[in-house]
Amino acid sequence: MKNIIKYSIVLLALAAAAVSCRREQLSDESVITVDQQTKNQFDLWLESNFVNPYNVQIKYRYDLNETSFSYYTVPADFDCSVVMAHLIKYLCVDSYDEVAGVLFTKHYFPKLFVFIGEWEYNNAGTIRLGTAEGGKKITLSGLNYLPSIMATTWGDYSNPAENLNHYYIKTIHHEFTHILNQTKDYPTEFKQITPTDYVQDSWNASEYSAEYLYKGFISRYARKEDREDFAELLSMYVTNTPEKWASWMERASVDAEGNPASGKEIIETKLEIVKNYMMDTFNIDMDELRKVVIRRQEEVMNGLVDLTSLEIN
Repeated sequence: MKNIIKYSIVLLALAAAAVSCRREQLSDESVITVDQQTKNQFDLWLESNFVNPYNVQIKYRYDLNETSFSYYTVPADFDCSVVMAHLIKYLCVDSYDEVAGVLFTKHYFPKLFVFIGEWEYNNAGTIRLGTAEGGKKITLSGLNYLPSIMATTWGDYSNPAENLNHYYIKTIHHEFTHILNQTKDYPTEFKQITPTDYVQDSWNASEYSAEYLYKGFISRYARKEDREDFAELLSMYVTNTPEKWASWMERASVDAEGNPASGKEIIETKLEIVKNYMMDTFNIDMDELRKVVIRRQEEVMNGLVDLTSLEIN
């Protein structure tokens, strides 16, 4: 019995020594790893133009965790991502820098952009062009269609510049407006102008889609709810020419039968609130912002801006 106890004690001591030895031999490298990527020239360009000056990150590599699990999503094409990054910088970041100052852009501009290759399709037959989350993140979808949209005319849009506006640039300004609203809410009086004419997710239905202008909405989507109405007014105003806006106001002045309608007056009343909000809250003149955005759009469409260069100044 004594021998058994002695053997047991020896075995326990040996086991303890073995464990101690194993602990001493543990590697100082963690067994938990994350994906590591060697930075390419585009990564360095993004650091120089977005991360370092504005603390803005652009995720162009596919990250499932950054997407909505409600949609089927695919990676964004690399070359399309390069062009889109240039467009965001030249048409959005630089425009706000020019009108509102660099400090405004650094403080308020979204800190994360996520690129997705395909559109996010809804069951109602519509697509999500973009989303804003938490006052910091904008997701842009459909990037792989960028070359076609910049080279041809789609749907109701008469030229590639209007296509680019509708599918991407206006979307960025629209989502940025949501972020500004999350920082400082817009006046409640805006919500009371057409409170009974919002139709939630039925905005795309045929009975509503043909009457939005003379009902006092700048787009079909503006009929969804007041916050979308507000964002559509700002984004469509600053990304379209005065001539285009005037043509919409002319259409808003008559109904489907050609009878006088009050759509123009309603839209102008809403727009005045939007303009005052931007001036009083952020000291931004929307008319000046529109001039800058349109000038920059024309420079892009006339080929005066290199949208593929990754040279770092």
